[in-house]
Amino acid sequence: MENSDSLKSKRTTVKRLAKRGVYDRETVYDIFDEALICHVGFIVNGIPMVLPTIHGRVGDNLYLHGSIGSQMLRASLNDIEISISATIVDGIVLARSLFNHSMNYRSAVVIGKAALVKDDEEKVLALKAMSDHVLKQRWEDARLPNEKELAQTMIVKVSISEGSAKIRTGPPGDDAEDMSLDIWAGVIPIQTIKAPPISAPDLRNGIAFPEYLKAFN
Repeated sequence: MENSDSLKSKRTTVKRLAKRGVYDRETVYDIFDEALICHVGFIVNGIPMVLPTIHGRVGDNLYLHGSIGSQMLRASLNDIEISISATIVDGIVLARSLFNHSMNYRSAVVIGKAALVKDDEEKVLALKAMSDHVLKQRWEDARLPNEKELAQTMIVKVSISEGSAKIRTGPPGDDAEDMSLDIWAGVIPIQTIKAPPISAPDLRNGIAFPEYLKAFN
């Protein structure tokens, strides 16, 4: 590792298009904080698997949760390293040649060993972080997990100490000989937005619309 603010290591160094590699914590954290889901790579019974899941970050720790029977979480505790990645697509890049088509994106990868969270206070902290990650203020509005639900929930954490980000921005990079072709080139921006909420069909009459959802209405 280079220093406490850098997550760069030999195995997280970006090799293909190395100039797109970024290794500072703030950039990696921002990507994980914005991406709604992450993908967890792990080995179970000698078979490599990658599964999507919701995550939450508190300081230098990433938290994952699931049922106590979760194959992914159980496998992650077998003293093996797991990989956690997140990707945000910002645009489709259309070049004049198909070879130079691309995407504008921000991606991040963290490698580390998972530790089981046993303390109930930390479990609640982790669950709140995941709830806030999806929608801030929902934690304060909904019924909180009870003892039975906490007992049925497994939470693991991975210390963020080794990782990297890879980012592409800007227009297409066409070859000089293609610049005169009569083919449109440019970028189609992609944005994730929250649309107006749809009430549950069995919602009881008279329940006020939450203030924190009005921004999406």
